[in-house]
Amino acid sequence: MNGGLVRLREIITMITPSERKVASFILEHPRQLVGLSVAQLAKQSGGSQAAVIRLCKSAGFKGYQELMLKVAGDLYEEPPISGYQEIHPADPIQHLIEQVSANTIQSIRDTAKILNPLYVEKAIKALEQARRLFFLGTGASYLVASDAQHKFLRINKPGFAFSDADMQRMASSMLTPEDTVIGISYSGQTAVTIECMQMARDAGATTISLTRYGNNPVSSLALIPLHISALEHDARSGGISSRITQLHVIDMLYLGVANRSEPRLLDDPKQEYRAVHRMNF
Repeated sequence: MNGGLVRLREIITMITPSERKVASFILEHPRQLVGLSVAQLAKQSGGSQAAVIRLCKSAGFKGYQELMLKVAGDLYEEPPISGYQEIHPADPIQHLIEQVSANTIQSIRDTAKILNPLYVEKAIKALEQARRLFFLGTGASYLVASDAQHKFLRINKPGFAFSDADMQRMASSMLTPEDTVIGISYSGQTAVTIECMQMARDAGATTISLTRYGNNPVSSLALIPLHISALEHDARSGGISSRITQLHVIDMLYLGVANRSEPRLLDDPKQEYRAVHRMNF
């Protein structure tokens, strides 16, 4: 049982100042948390007992005991890769290689900690049973949506991903309860994705979100919220870690559906290869 520190890092900019005091204390002194009562944590962090309880709720814990157990689980893991490392223009190439790789690996590990297996199971089932799949995303998130469309087509699950915002709106207006939609937005604040998710929900379609951890408009519109972690804080990063972790989750969903697909869809794995390479490039 772990993932407590990851959750706190993900939500620390979205919580109240009093909750932030408590979260900052835990992140800076995680070992001191173990064994503390709510009152003791409030006193040492400079917060209040009410702030501790609110923080547990904001981070998605069932209570203070779960927070303590998950942080304790983090402490007994292998030493994690150091936090996100900025890349500077003067850095040598070897440093660039090591830090980009380390940041990506850490984001994937942290995502595995905060993903709820129950929601992943529900998402796989919804995708498997859907008549049509729609993948919503703009900017870098559209690249993830397009990748999802490509992957699911390989197992005879046709999906749609549109780069044009008006096409996304048009498709969302024609959804039915037999359709499943995945809204992809790291921030969870993308206006077009919010609009289309609302239309999907109003139409009775199954809505799945893929966003950063914490409350945000896109995840609030999802029947099945899935969360990722990303360590980037520099605008120059261009959404590298978030895109990689989004693709990572799409791979989980794709393989989950593929493993449950009818054998006839997977009988001849070379069929697709022959079809593609029949073309002369």
